[in-house]
Amino acid sequence: MLFRNENNGYIVLEIDSHGELITVVGTLGDIDEGEQLSLIGKYVTHTKFGVQFQAEYCDRKLPNTAVNIQKYLSSGAIKGIGPSLAKKIVDEFGEQTLEVMENEPMKLLRIKGISPKKCESIAAEVKKIFNLRILMTYLSGYGIRAKYAMKAFQKWGLDSMDLIQNNPYILCEPSVGLEFKKVEAIAKDLRISACSPKRICAGIVDILTQNADVGHTCLPLDKLQPLACRYLGIGEKDFYTTYNEALEEEIIYEYKKNGREFVYLKDYYLAESYIAGRLSVLEAFCQKNIDDYDNLIQIEEEENNIRYEKLQKEAISAALSKGLVILTGGPGTGKTTTLNAIISLYQKQGHTVMIAAPTGRAAKRISDLTGYDAKTIHRLLEVEFDNSGKLKFKHNESNPLNCDVLVIDEMSMVDVLLFESVLRALKLNCKIIMVGDSDQLPPVGAGNILKDLIDSNQLTVIKLKEIFRQAQKSCIVTNAHKIVNGINPDLSQKNNDFFFFQRLESDEALKMVLDLCKNRLPRAYGYSPIDDIQVLCPSRKGTLGVVEVNKALQEVLNPKMVHKREIRSFVYTFREGDKVMQTRNNYDIVWTKDGEEGAGIFNGDIGRILNINKQNLEVVIDFDGRITSYDFEMLEQLELAYAITVHKSQGSEFEVVIMPVLGGFEKLYYRNLLYTAVTRAKKLMILIGSQNKIFQMVGNNRKTFRYSCLKAMLTDEMGKNFD
Repeated sequence: MLFRNENNGYIVLEIDSHGELITVVGTLGDIDEGEQLSLIGKYVTHTKFGVQFQAEYCDRKLPNTAVNIQKYLSSGAIKGIGPSLAKKIVDEFGEQTLEVMENEPMKLLRIKGISPKKCESIAAEVKKIFNLRILMTYLSGYGIRAKYAMKAFQKWGLDSMDLIQNNPYILCEPSVGLEFKKVEAIAKDLRISACSPKRICAGIVDILTQNADVGHTCLPLDKLQPLACRYLGIGEKDFYTTYNEALEEEIIYEYKKNGREFVYLKDYYLAESYIAGRLSVLEAFCQKNIDDYDNLIQIEEEENNIRYEKLQKEAISAALSKGLVILTGGPGTGKTTTLNAIISLYQKQGHTVMIAAPTGRAAKRISDLTGYDAKTIHRLLEVEFDNSGKLKFKHNESNPLNCDVLVIDEMSMVDVLLFESVLRALKLNCKIIMVGDSDQLPPVGAGNILKDLIDSNQLTVIKLKEIFRQAQKSCIVTNAHKIVNGINPDLSQKNNDFFFFQRLESDEALKMVLDLCKNRLPRAYGYSPIDDIQVLCPSRKGTLGVVEVNKALQEVLNPKMVHKREIRSFVYTFREGDKVMQTRNNYDIVWTKDGEEGAGIFNGDIGRILNINKQNLEVVIDFDGRITSYDFEMLEQLELAYAITVHKSQGSEFEVVIMPVLGGFEKLYYRNLLYTAVTRAKKLMILIGSQNKIFQMVGNNRKTFRYSCLKAMLTDEMGKNFD
């Protein structure tokens, strides 16, 4: 064994194949010396270690000769047995050793040094190992990787096989996460009927889960039912029989809105209903009679030599007098100036103010703009895990945050599950100032919180509209406002901060992107291609999609060199010096920054590869000063980030944004996407492609529609306050 990750079962080992040593890598669990393996996978060439066998599936047999059994036991495979004791046991039982340990463990008492207590401990460990291996072998027969067997065993232990054979669809539960379609083969062999409630229930949950992954917190029943019947090949009667049972067992939930039933997974229903109820309570609890803060605002103006316009004063006054306020508006309308005044006046009154944002880059941005310390929401709530390994936050109802006022920036990025966690961590009298731009794209996660809260008309919303004189000089700002209002941007300017280059062929557009990043912008303005310039793409696929543009940019900005180590992942080759992005939330990753240790790298975090250590099988990455290590198995969580999608850019600002707009999928070319991209640029925005396509985007006001009942729930809850 060369390397083993105890948490996820990723290993590197050498096996003897007919006298030839072969290096094997993969997520195969606990494998120990002396075992016989049958592996399925492929040979890959490692730049440093040469040819390796990348195993996807593994059929395992325990050793059956006395020599190999002794090697196996001596390797530490079974806790409590070392080399000396292993020899004694094998000397006594020979080739029958493992059979005795599994079926007649009390015979081990014959061995000097094994007490009854130690015998029980060894027997329990043996049972655990044998059961896990049986489970791994069983699932591998269906092409299911070892990591899922390990997750199932961690959840259900020795009962795993019995539970799975009774209902294989439990493997679809989030804690295991196996795809519904993968389980179908097992169910078929177990002769589980297509109309079985187990299967139909799992299918309904799968459909709701898939829709949650694209932003919907719920689905209308009149859409779910025909969708499920087609997906599962069942009749309407069977659907409703299982549907009603699932409602009774609270596997799914139903909410009626305007006479129409909407169906939820449990977590999303509880989240939206809690948000509605808690906001209603906060709104009622925090109301004040004093609404005139003109004197305080005037003092603030004099101290800072500033004059607030009417809506800004209204926003400041509302924030100080009410429990909940939403501050919104486009670029250049003075949101940050207004927010600074709100924070300053609260602090002068002795209140503790905390500022949070959904991502690290967004938190850093608001901290730089306001001069006040800001944290990510996850860091503010402090991530930890319960005894079962499930994520939870340290701060909740029983351990609330010690703050009187919470400011949440980039509220458009906050999904329902995260916002629920925020509300659970606040004291009843804590005020909330939510800042964001509802014209931007909705969050990556499910829901559309900011839009729903604004559209409910139940909370105080101040939308700043006046573009300040200094901001009016920026074509980025003026064009952003034109775009969001359905007016075509001015693409003729050649001497400001907004440029357009007409390129009607994909290869010519890409060539222009590469030249700007590598040569023209660094030479003319001194911009760093890595730190200052960000390419945004409407989609992932195609010549001008994220994947292909990333590969092209990598070749010109960080080309292959003898002294640069690199490692191949499924899509990309990662190289020392590469700009990379984390693609999912990972709360386990430990990092250090300025001597401080923390945990968690999240979806959208951008970093740079400092070192690839092939001896330790790890990649060292710097995420804005947070230094962390990834083992090679974790590389599937990374992408190159020279180019990213517009969705992934939310909450961030870049000195320079370059965006190719040409061809592609029509459904991805709409107004909000273009607006979001333009508002990511601080100093320079460059569009490359077709003027007609840009104007089509402006004219396409297709809003990103998401099913949710939060708006209706909030209206119902707020109505109770006036009954």
